[in-house]
Amino acid sequence: MGGLSIWHWLIVLLVVVLIFGTKKLRNIGEDLGGAVKGFKEGMKGAEGDAPAAPADAPQVTGRTIDAEVTKEPSTKV
Repeated sequence: MGGLSIWHWLIVLLVVVLIFGTKKLRNIGEDLGGAVKGFKEGMKGAEGDAPAAPADAPQVTGRTIDAEVTKEPSTKV
């Protein structure tokens, strides 16, 4: 009951290629690579640039709204 050998992985790879085809697998790889690249660029931008709060936006301080919740009687039978 050991792990999978190299032959098992080769058979799985062959089945995946037969099901999806090489063109679709290439497109999936390109999409995944682009997503990883975009994520890395986004993380670099987030570390260097801290978004500043707009100067004209009003700051809301602690406000509490008091309300009461009542349940309406059900009209469904």
